[in-house]
Amino acid sequence: MNKRPLLLVALLAVCSSIYAQNGASLSISDTSGPLISRHIYGHFSEDLGRCIYDGFWTGDHIRMDVVDALKKIKVPVLRWPGGCYADQYHWRDAIGPRDQRKATVNTTWGMVTEDNSFGTHEFLELCGLLGCEPYIAGNVGTGTPEEMSNWLEYLNYDGKSTLANLRRQNGRDKPWKVSFWGVGNESWGCGGSMTPEFYAMQYRRYAEFCKSYPGAPLKLIASGANSDDYNWTDAVMKNITLWNTWGLSMHYYTLAGDWNHKGSATQFGEDIYFKAMKACLRMEEIVNKHASIMDKYDPAKKVALVVDEWGIWTDPEPGSHPGFLYQQNSLRDALIAGTTLNIFNNHTDRVKMANLAQTVNVLQALVLTEKDKMLLTPTYHVFDLYKVHQDAHSLVLKLNSPDYTFGGEKIPAVNASASRDSVGAVHISLVNIDPSKKATVRIALQGLPSKSVQGQMLTSAKYTDINTFDQPNKVRTAVFSGAKKDGGDLVVEMPAESIVVLELK
Repeated sequence: MNKRPLLLVALLAVCSSIYAQNGASLSISDTSGPLISRHIYGHFSEDLGRCIYDGFWTGDHIRMDVVDALKKIKVPVLRWPGGCYADQYHWRDAIGPRDQRKATVNTTWGMVTEDNSFGTHEFLELCGLLGCEPYIAGNVGTGTPEEMSNWLEYLNYDGKSTLANLRRQNGRDKPWKVSFWGVGNESWGCGGSMTPEFYAMQYRRYAEFCKSYPGAPLKLIASGANSDDYNWTDAVMKNITLWNTWGLSMHYYTLAGDWNHKGSATQFGEDIYFKAMKACLRMEEIVNKHASIMDKYDPAKKVALVVDEWGIWTDPEPGSHPGFLYQQNSLRDALIAGTTLNIFNNHTDRVKMANLAQTVNVLQALVLTEKDKMLLTPTYHVFDLYKVHQDAHSLVLKLNSPDYTFGGEKIPAVNASASRDSVGAVHISLVNIDPSKKATVRIALQGLPSKSVQGQMLTSAKYTDINTFDQPNKVRTAVFSGAKKDGGDLVVEMPAESIVVLELK
């Protein structure tokens, strides 16, 4: 008896089994969907630790090395001054001659003295240098409607008034025309420990006195829910005035542990890695459920869901000030960033802005500084790869992913998003979170451009790999050549724990 056919059948069965375990299939509609707002790629910078002071600001000037790095990734919007700090911040403390500004105590973050050398003028100068829009979080916790109204007039009025003249006296002739304004921050917690019904009434009150000046239409953003507090979203959407509301915020942080024991940013095994990835993927569920509630009150989707704080939160680095939230940034964190941005890209009908926490030296930072040194984190490189999606049309996709299994649990190993830009090029961003298995992704090319395929990739030997001031380029992007045409498909061989962005023309 000839055993070769039986061996061939067995071999094919084994190959089929392997593909079933590690193979993914992806089909992409050639119909353009809603624009992926560039503001989804926004960032958050709070007066916290070394984000502003020693990060963006060195005492009397803005750091241009940081500015140049952020300009490269086309930062579209920057949120400031908080965070929790926003609801203790009084803008008049930080205008005028720097040697005459009020010294205050940051009771939220570290009980340190703020000299307020970085204030409204400096922040808006920074935004001008970055070429981004400012997003200012107003003080509802310890402030008043009058204080926020006056700040708006100071910034946005081009006529003659005491406040507009004060702005001119302080060195700025023309108004800045700031549109994005948050009405408080985390009003359920550090912003005032309010109930959603009480906050909604406060929002209505503040919004009434926040005016759109000529050339500066206001885009007010209501303080939204913590993570999966769906009752907050329901009560606020029910009670605020939707006609003058641009967005409703939501905050969700990825935790590999709990709020008391978040875990190390660099020393962790696969058990902690898996927990972090599972927690990151919850963003899909949370966005879906908040969006569903918003649909009930706003079926036309005029109010944006604004995820203006997100990212992984770990314990501070050993030896650093515990109130400064300084943490390192690993390949794992880059995979979390890529996965989260894919989720936002796929929900662009409702998610119109997101702000990673935080830009420099705090939490999941893009940039770390040490005196005159600067390095780019793995997360920075994700934003560099994904900038091709900004203001491109989303494409609907259907993905069948293999599982990543650990400890008897399983989660999807591969996630993706896709867009078509203004010149017709299609970009596909793929993330394989499995730390030990490569993923073969078969993409149907029907309706997609395919004359040329180029790719870039971010990966490293270990998910704990980081960039340091001694090794600033350990984790960085590289050319990806693992995409090959196979008939009417594109077959993509992704390494384990990797991010790949393809460009099809």
